[in-house]
Order: sequence, then C-alpha cells, then structure tokens
Amino acid sequence: MHAEGVGRRREMGGIVNRIEILKSFLEHEPGDSFSRYALGMEYAKKGQMEEAKKAFEYVLEHDAGYVATYFQLAQLYRTLGLKHEAEKTYRTGITVATKAGDAHTREELEAALENLLSEE
Repeated sequence: MHAEGVGRRREMGGIVNRIEILKSFLEHEPGDSFSRYALGMEYAKKGQMEEAKKAFEYVLEHDAGYVATYFQLAQLYRTLGLKHEAEKTYRTGITVATKAGDAHTREELEAALENLLSEE
C-alpha cells in the first residue's frame, strides 16, 4: 500500500492511534516524562490544545528538569492568548536550561521570549 494511504488510515485510527498508544504506556508508567511529553505533542498536532496543555503542565509539575517542555508549553500558551503564562514559562525554562547546561534549548527559549516581548 502507498505510504500516504497508510498514513491516512492511521490518522483515522485504523492501524495506529498514537494517542492511545501513549496513554497505554502511561497506564504502566505514569511518571514517564517522555511519553507524557509526546502525548502533549500529539494532542497539539490534532488541535486538542487543552489536552496538550494538561500533558505539558503535568510533565513540568512532576519533572521540572524536562527542558524541552518549557518551549512547547510556552508556545501553547501563546497560541491560547496567555501571554503572561508564556513569558513566565520561557523565563523559567531559560533558568532550568542554563542550570542543565543545555545551551541549545536556552538559546531557543531566549529567542522565543524576545519574539514574544516584541509583539507589544
């Protein structure tokens, strides 16, 4: 079968539903930050922003060192029009990334924060 057709069937839930797979992983390992983060990403891709927000917030509440989540959650807050929360999340992420020695993520967060603040 053509790859595009397989992808369409997957999206319709026929072969693979990534959200259900990730939920299954989380049933067995509720503290798995990677799976919870990936779940948030899948929800965001499908436009389920409140569910994505809950997933990302859960990751940060339980694993504040999961640096990539700060960028995704702040971007989501921006999408939802929650500028103050986005700014706060970027700033916290910059601090966490700096402490973790993650210069790449810190630079991404700094650039995104600068962009947010220039939107006035």
